[in-house]
Amino acid sequence: MALKWDGHTHTKFCYHGSPAESEAYLDRAIELGFARYTLSEHPPLPDRYVDDPKLMAELAMPERELPEYMAYAAAVKARYADRIEVAVGLEMDYLPGMTDYSDRLIAPWLGELEDIVVSVHYLPGKGGMRCIDFTPTDFADAFLDHYGSMDAVAEAYYDAVEGAIAWASTLPGSIRRRIGHVNLIRKFQRELPPMNAERARARLEALLPKLKAAGVGLDVNVSGFRKPTCGEAYVPEWLIDRCIAEGIELVYGSDTHKPAEVGADWDWFERAIAQGGAR
Repeated sequence: MALKWDGHTHTKFCYHGSPAESEAYLDRAIELGFARYTLSEHPPLPDRYVDDPKLMAELAMPERELPEYMAYAAAVKARYADRIEVAVGLEMDYLPGMTDYSDRLIAPWLGELEDIVVSVHYLPGKGGMRCIDFTPTDFADAFLDHYGSMDAVAEAYYDAVEGAIAWASTLPGSIRRRIGHVNLIRKFQRELPPMNAERARARLEALLPKLKAAGVGLDVNVSGFRKPTCGEAYVPEWLIDRCIAEGIELVYGSDTHKPAEVGADWDWFERAIAQGGAR
């Protein structure tokens, strides 16, 4: 493995994470031997995108803070330049029907952004756009009656992931682009009705040619191991194998929201990559 790289991390600008400064994260990453570390904070969302003011305040920074975050990330990058490569990035939400908002939001920063992780956190549900990863109870309220079954919710989710790939393909090729936690729909799998495993696998397999054609990679996000309702990585090992065979870039993502999570489950990722193609 050529580069030890954490490609999905958060900062004090994440209001459902830790207020710790990035030095705490980066010092830990250096201690663990990482050579590259991507700052990939949640950017602003459209006003009232989720119709819950308290939750909205926790989901993403307000738009006025984006310039402050970009300046902060650039300063951290410069300060650590002789110790670790810090990549300035964002975790963009795929906003169906509102990608013009995303395009406008990042247009001033395209010359500075090095990494963009494109994730699906929201789907239409009861009462409007709802989070797929807030709580199991909220998920059931938002989606199960609205769609009629867990399989129908999963179909809508994978449709949105395909949309995320299509939007990511429009971003400049100078920016490293990847899809975040591609199987986030399984975050609450231990507390929700099961989804059809064969159908879910078929939907994931169908992403491979789209990813390859778009030049978009995958965030091998291990944060699901830390969720008692999930207990697995958000990229299954068989999909890692297929991506390696297809030449699709795979980037480890701790999805750290506090310094202690930096480098979490790196050993699992390293083994999964080393064994890819041998299973």
